[in-house]
Amino acid sequence: MLALHDAIRAGKIPNAEIAIVISDKADARGLVLAAERGIKALAVERGKGGKREEHEATIIGILREWRVDLICLAGYMRLLSPCFIDAFRGRILNIHPSLLPSFPGLDAQRQALEHGVKFSGCTVHFVDETLDGGPIVAQRVAPVLEGDTVESLSLRILEQEHELYPEAVALVLSELSTDYADSV
Repeated sequence: MLALHDAIRAGKIPNAEIAIVISDKADARGLVLAAERGIKALAVERGKGGKREEHEATIIGILREWRVDLICLAGYMRLLSPCFIDAFRGRILNIHPSLLPSFPGLDAQRQALEHGVKFSGCTVHFVDETLDGGPIVAQRVAPVLEGDTVESLSLRILEQEHELYPEAVALVLSELSTDYADSV
């Protein structure tokens, strides 16, 4: 989120703003960091025993109220329901710490190390109903070095994520604005 905000302020993502930051965890660091930068930040916690559909309906309502054009997931470790995806189809991005389709899901860096790959990286993709399987927007490679640990590889990939996500968002937003202009 900070990398996206920095890129917007530097003019790398033209005509964009972060409308709102939402987390399902009230103690999420991103909420504090967003608020420190003057960005509206909101926790929408999952109720105990509450249904996913109700939780997501609340978030959908907030995103529509704030007129969000593009949703950028980061660290959201749950699958979105088909209802949520349908509400924003083609307008939800996720960043994943592997070169998809390799190593989807949790612990991608550990999976890469266990498989002995020489290169890993990160992928920005559109979110669909599959686990990390939506259409790929962009990827960035990070070498796997001898002696790497999950932590050291994760840090190297994170550096690439901070560069790749803003580039991918700028690309997608330029396509969305072109599609909008073509439909008018």
